[in-house]
Amino acid sequence: MIQGAVWKSVRQNPLTLFGGFVVLMLFVVALGAPYFPVHDPYSIDADAVLEAPGLGHPFGTDELGRDVFSRVIYGARISLWVGFVSVGIAIVIGIFLGAVAGYYGGWMDGLIMRFVDVMLCFPTFFLILAVIAFLEPNIATIMAIIGLTGWMGVCRLVRAEFLSLKERDFVQSARALGVGNLRIIVHHILPNSLTPVMVAAILGIAGAILTESALSFLGIGVQPPTPSWGNILTSGKDNLQIAWWLSLFPGLAILVTVLSYNLLGEGLRDALDPRLRGSR
Repeated sequence: MIQGAVWKSVRQNPLTLFGGFVVLMLFVVALGAPYFPVHDPYSIDADAVLEAPGLGHPFGTDELGRDVFSRVIYGARISLWVGFVSVGIAIVIGIFLGAVAGYYGGWMDGLIMRFVDVMLCFPTFFLILAVIAFLEPNIATIMAIIGLTGWMGVCRLVRAEFLSLKERDFVQSARALGVGNLRIIVHHILPNSLTPVMVAAILGIAGAILTESALSFLGIGVQPPTPSWGNILTSGKDNLQIAWWLSLFPGLAILVTVLSYNLLGEGLRDALDPRLRGSR
């Protein structure tokens, strides 16, 4: 019944459907990139430097003669990989700390939430910049840092859910039957608190992709020759006057991807919240 109402709400929201369709197509492009009949994204052609978009190169070429279309496609793999892994790290940390704080309360809750407040005092992007300054900029480092600096919102969401759910009758009944705390947390409360986490994860992927692109654009993210939307934009910045396509196409890829994840996340949030669903 509830699932039917959620699906009905999603179907009635064209923006959510659009976001979901684009996200699905991004997965198809990212996973199928090695099988598409496109140029090698690493192949250098000195005779095709900064060629404008045409039949041979739909998105043109860069300053080394590499095909921009294939680099944008392969850049989608990097962006989605960074987005999912970094958000996965943030979710694991956020769920663990939020569950502990919300279920046990007391000094443990106070300690964890004060740590969250301290972390939120620092602008996340500048904190990432400061950490990367001392580490080698590579994909693994970026994923770890984005994940380790992005768990605070999930922690707060999970804590709020646990504070509410631990007083419900089904939890009190489990306690009366002698069920242990760990089993109550994992089997009774956690499954009922994952709805806002799912929405936060979808929105977090958009933020992680945007952060990775910004870091790569600044030269401290994914390093060339590995294709990333951010480092393709760097080439566009250096050749903006004579090669507009180097900025346009990766910029559009970032815009459409981030917008689609936000539309999908907000649409699911509206559909999963009975109050918002009823107001539509």
